[in-house]
Amino acid sequence: MPLHAITSTYGEPGLRERFAIELESWPGDDRRRLNRALELASRLHADDRREREPYINHPLRVAIRIMSHYGVRDADVVSAALLHDVVEDHAAELAGASGASRQAALAVLAAEFGPRVADLVGAVSNPEYTPDRDRNEQYREHVAESLRRRPWARVIKASDFTDNGAGLIHTSGPRVPALAAKYAPLVPVLRELISLPDTPLDAPVRELILAQLDRAADRFAAVLPGG
Repeated sequence: MPLHAITSTYGEPGLRERFAIELESWPGDDRRRLNRALELASRLHADDRREREPYINHPLRVAIRIMSHYGVRDADVVSAALLHDVVEDHAAELAGASGASRQAALAVLAAEFGPRVADLVGAVSNPEYTPDRDRNEQYREHVAESLRRRPWARVIKASDFTDNGAGLIHTSGPRVPALAAKYAPLVPVLRELISLPDTPLDAPVRELILAQLDRAADRFAAVLPGG
């Protein structure tokens, strides 16, 4: 069943059950580590909402897609997928007494889950924007630069973008045109990055992602002026 269909039918409990099912074949140490990552993400996002659903549904879908649809069995990558928004959204709560900066929050993640997880989370976190420049342009530049140097971060961003971009059909309200304007120019950037030979995914998975990017582009075009 598609992940957004699980969400609409069974909600957060259904996604958590699907995640647990995916974990059943993983080694015990990895299962415990991934469950710790989910617990931390759940705590930090506890009061967050995404449209009409708990925000934790989003990182759950991103992680499940990487495990199930992409066939990735790397606990660092899936942990970073679960935690990919915590530094961007909750640096102060994560860092605690260490300070409210993103670097302090990433240091906490590195201590708990290892430096590779922290590096991947940092790579897919939105930049701290310069006020006098277009935010969408800065976002695209950050994605292109950060992901070009980190092949595994591309995998996380591909799943994140699929949930945000291809999943825009599941979003409603006045924010939809603004989201389409943000994400539409990113499609060719991600197409190029996913197509790079060092992207650590099998060819059929890459083709799946490229097809999802094409569908997302069609949806953006339908929403944006002149579509």
